[in-house]
Amino acid sequence: MLAGAAIAAEEMNEYTVNLATNDTLGSYLVNQTGFALYYFMNDAPGNGTSTCMGKCIEIWPPFYAENISVSQELNASDFMNANRTDGMNQTAYKGWPLYFYIKDTKAGDVNGEGVNNVWFAATSFPPMQP
Repeated sequence: MLAGAAIAAEEMNEYTVNLATNDTLGSYLVNQTGFALYYFMNDAPGNGTSTCMGKCIEIWPPFYAENISVSQELNASDFMNANRTDGMNQTAYKGWPLYFYIKDTKAGDVNGEGVNNVWFAATSFPPMQP
């Protein structure tokens, strides 16, 4: 069992973005060390522009990877640079800027899921804005 976990961790580190699975959420995006990536419903879908600024980024730090490599279940062309007015770098998935959550302390945590009904773990198909 431990050997299997070591292999899974090794495979995870091969990609800057990968998929993890949660019994409740199903598949969701993670970075190379297995930390969940989130999207913010207040960001406009599809345009790659972030609205999380100032104190917001202290709780929801932007995810950024200069060179995207993905597992075969994902398409690297779905990732792009997000537009930020504060000069920080950020990566977007299908136009949704991606974030970490400060209360996720280990790989596999998804403590940001559903926060204030506007923060959600980035599944492979982010929802459209209502």
